Amino acid sequence: MAFAEQLSALFPPSRCLIDAASLSAYASDGLTAFAVTPKAVVLPESADEVIAVVRLCHAHAVPFVARGSGTSLSGGSVPVAAGIVIGLNRLSRILRLDPESRIAIVEPGVTNTAVSKAAAPFGLHYAPDPSSQQVCTIGGNVAFNSGGAHCLKHGMTANHVLGIRAVLANGDVCELGGESLEGVGPDLTGFFCGSEGLFGTALEITLRLLPKAACFHTVLAGYSTLDQAGETVSAIVESGLLPGAMEIMDRLAMDAAEAAVHSEFPPGSEACLIVELEGAPEQVAAEKPLLAAILARSRPIEVREARDAEDRLRIWKGRKSAFSAVGRLSPDFIVQDGVVPRQKLGEALRTIGELSRRHGLRVANVFHAGDGNLHPLILYSGSVEGELERAEELAGEILTMCVAMGGSITGEHGVGLEKKAYLATMFSADDIDAMRRVRLGFDPLEIANPGKMFPGGEAPSLAMRGLHPLEAAGVMSRE
Repeated sequence: MAFAEQLSALFPPSRCLIDAASLSAYASDGLTAFAVTPKAVVLPESADEVIAVVRLCHAHAVPFVARGSGTSLSGGSVPVAAGIVIGLNRLSRILRLDPESRIAIVEPGVTNTAVSKAAAPFGLHYAPDPSSQQVCTIGGNVAFNSGGAHCLKHGMTANHVLGIRAVLANGDVCELGGESLEGVGPDLTGFFCGSEGLFGTALEITLRLLPKAACFHTVLAGYSTLDQAGETVSAIVESGLLPGAMEIMDRLAMDAAEAAVHSEFPPGSEACLIVELEGAPEQVAAEKPLLAAILARSRPIEVREARDAEDRLRIWKGRKSAFSAVGRLSPDFIVQDGVVPRQKLGEALRTIGELSRRHGLRVANVFHAGDGNLHPLILYSGSVEGELERAEELAGEILTMCVAMGGSITGEHGVGLEKKAYLATMFSADDIDAMRRVRLGFDPLEIANPGKMFPGGEAPSLAMRGLHPLEAAGVMSRE
């Protein structure tokens, strides 16, 4: 029986999408410069259905991409023209929540925020908090080892995943890790986190839950320059303080967020620094004067403390809405994701400013300052000939700068399609060959999310330059 017939036998028409309008919704992810129309999209409702469709793909050597909400910003969940998409959003159950063991076992389609909401009545929460946490799924967080504003203190997704039940690309089902922080042998769970779907698909994920902080102290400081804000971050870290989060936004990002959510950023400042202390009331009380002294020495234009819980949430809403709010300033933008050592933040920001002027494109800076994870948003218009190419060139120069400073081409967005040409700037040919061989050990046919991460080789088609992704997918035109 042909692959299409067998696929139709596994899923009813309402969950096996083949019409152009339905497929267009899955043609791209959060990085809309890439768009590819898949042959079909299937929407399983159980782990058994996921296993069955992966085994079918393996039997026919059909490529597949497992996808959650499609919030990837590196082209990591863009389909393959000859393959299918396995949409996992309907696997959205929290299978077990054990407040005594402080774990939650969830399906891959559960959203990040849903875990913390379910844990809240027990005084617990799930620590990783990417900006898209209201819609991004745990399965996607695992694939890209997502972080968030509070990863400075609490770590990335890999630090909070205890176990994974997964179906590998060949259809084998495996159990990695368990329910304990103590493991025996290699950390295969941590190995799976950040693999960008190249090994297989998570079916169940066991998450570590943490007690919610009893007390928060959130401060917003405005500065005349980005350099000052970056230097203040270094001073805070050198003092021995470990805030829950430290975030920086420049004037362009503040203007966009202010228009969207009215977060009351310091007027007249070119950069703002958000610092949040958290912990027991006694700990926060002892740390507050230390932080205040450091901020006073940093020559801020203004320092404002959150007045109450509502004000604190308003500040964070401004920070977390920055990516989407920048859409008010530009029809298109690229979110970059390089990392530099903290002590080089000031130098990196100056260089980004110089690159911005050289290429004639605006760049809004908003990033996780505590761990040096830059998120410059490069603004361009896809309808202007040559602007996308200039934006991509600028993005590549930022990545090259990060590596030259001793950093990384990615902090939490992954390599995907966007950065694979720059993998060789960070790793040697032998390193990349070793990575390829590991991938082949899990997926000899290279059917699981093919074309991602590694330079060269077979890759999904790029969207036509300057076109809306739906146009590139052949679904609509401007005529």
